Amino acid sequence: MTNEDLEFEEPEIIYIPDEEGNEEEFEVIMKFEVDGSDQKYMMVVPLTSENDDEEDEVYAFRYEEEGDDLKLYTIEDEEEWSMVEETFNTLLGEMEEQN
Repeated sequence: MTNEDLEFEEPEIIYIPDEEGNEEEFEVIMKFEVDGSDQKYMMVVPLTSENDDEEDEVYAFRYEEEGDDLKLYTIEDEEEWSMVEETFNTLLGEMEEQN
């Protein structure tokens, strides 16, 4: 896949229920696996923001795919979070260098 292909790719949208059961829309900005692990992670940003001036917050989830079903798990372990954050920042840096 070339950079040109990425520019025209449709964004992947997922719906995540909040504490009250209301589904909120999120755009998947990146999916990746961490080296040496069989875990998969995704980074998402909310599509609807109450305050558009505020910088979008990025959320990270560990995920599993079972057919068409997507199961998301929050990352609660500090060591796992550090590993995911470091991988995300590295991949983001590589993407910015290519542009």
